[in-house]
Amino acid sequence: MPIDESRTFKPINIALLTVSDTRSLKEDTSGDILADRIAGKGHTLIYRNLIRDEKSKIIAQLHQWIDEEAVDAIITTGGTGLTGRDITPEALDAVKDKDIPGFGELFRWLSYEKIGTSTVQSRACAVVSRGTYIFALPGSNGAVKDGWNGILDTQLDSRHRPCNFVELMPRLLEK
Repeated sequence: MPIDESRTFKPINIALLTVSDTRSLKEDTSGDILADRIAGKGHTLIYRNLIRDEKSKIIAQLHQWIDEEAVDAIITTGGTGLTGRDITPEALDAVKDKDIPGFGELFRWLSYEKIGTSTVQSRACAVVSRGTYIFALPGSNGAVKDGWNGILDTQLDSRHRPCNFVELMPRLLEK
């Protein structure tokens, strides 16, 4: 996908949330990968947190960041599987205004090339909530690399053509 180098790159502010019952921030390698890629691209990692797989706490954190005017996008990692404790998509459902179905579809298509039919166990998804993008990625290192390298790296680049998420930001709250 083409990056139009004649256009100006517009960095955005991103909040990063890891959802895990088994890790701490010190052991959060998938969060570290995303933090490095966010900074490496030229965006600002404005907040980073880790919350256990507890729906009410995830929803509260999402609402806090959605209400923070400085946050343009939220990326979550973890909690997108099929087990009883995996509830990140349900938390996004509780705060969303609109789904971005193509995000999950493309993620699973990219993932299929690496892990085959096991990709059907992923509930990676994305939504818009009160003008803020929220992207939910699985918690594995490979999955966050697939999600960033295959989708977010270009869609969060204002120079990407023919279109990108950044250029839509000023219009997300239109009525």
